[in-house]
Amino acid sequence: MKLINKVAIILTVIFASGVFVFAAKNPTEEKEVTKQITTNFPVKLDFAGEETPLKISDVKERLDRELLVNVNLHASTILAIKRANRAFPVIEPILKKNGIPDDFKYLAVIESGLVNVVSPAGARGIWQFMPDTAKERGMEVNENVDQRYDLEKSTQAACSYLLSAKGKFGSWTLAAASYNGGMTGVNKQIDIQKVTNYYDLLLTEETFRYVFRILALKEIMENPVKYGFTIAPEDLYGNLPTRKIEIDSSITDLADFAKGQGINYKILKIHNPWLRETKLINDTGKKYQIEIPLKGY
Repeated sequence: MKLINKVAIILTVIFASGVFVFAAKNPTEEKEVTKQITTNFPVKLDFAGEETPLKISDVKERLDRELLVNVNLHASTILAIKRANRAFPVIEPILKKNGIPDDFKYLAVIESGLVNVVSPAGARGIWQFMPDTAKERGMEVNENVDQRYDLEKSTQAACSYLLSAKGKFGSWTLAAASYNGGMTGVNKQIDIQKVTNYYDLLLTEETFRYVFRILALKEIMENPVKYGFTIAPEDLYGNLPTRKIEIDSSITDLADFAKGQGINYKILKIHNPWLRETKLINDTGKKYQIEIPLKGY
């Protein structure tokens, strides 16, 4: 095999939404992106109405890092913007009903990229709940039914957690940080360091970056053109109209059930990812809502 001289291929490996994305980088484009962020760096920013103290040098630098990273994660950020058009209309009214600031929808973006991913630790769904935490927050989790994959129910569970965290810390920013670092972990550092503001705390690397990742995605997704993302409305992903069927008994064969509804097994599972097997076991008469799309298949 002959080697070709004077050719450099720069590969950036990006871990996003459970997949590796390989993208060739153009140095000229990277310089332009850096210039763009420097020029457009936000003068003022807040999370859930709590101002981000950009006058503090390390705070500004940490935000700059996350803006640069996420603007350069072209495929991942574009996909997040496209998926938000489908997921946010489900998430937003549930946040509002529970008195949770709208900014928390961006927490779901950084947790999962708005898809039902599985973490190495076993967290699942768009809101990335571990099994025990999900059960504590009222979700059914077993081999047959896993409501961590139900966007409405998992959003409600996330609201339950965030309200508890806000009650404990008195701050939405710390509540968000605790979603990653845990209430016990964040509270321990507050006691050790004797400060009560997220931006004054030294935390583990992941939690240290966590709120800044949310802020960066908020800034980019609310101002996509400013950061070089121009996506036509018709290219955004949308929700298909559906009808809901209430089921209070077992379904022995979901493929046959799907055919009886005029769709196939694949479409049934896409719209009801919480159904984890080829059947629904329901010996207690529990009521489940199954969504059947009216078009798009």
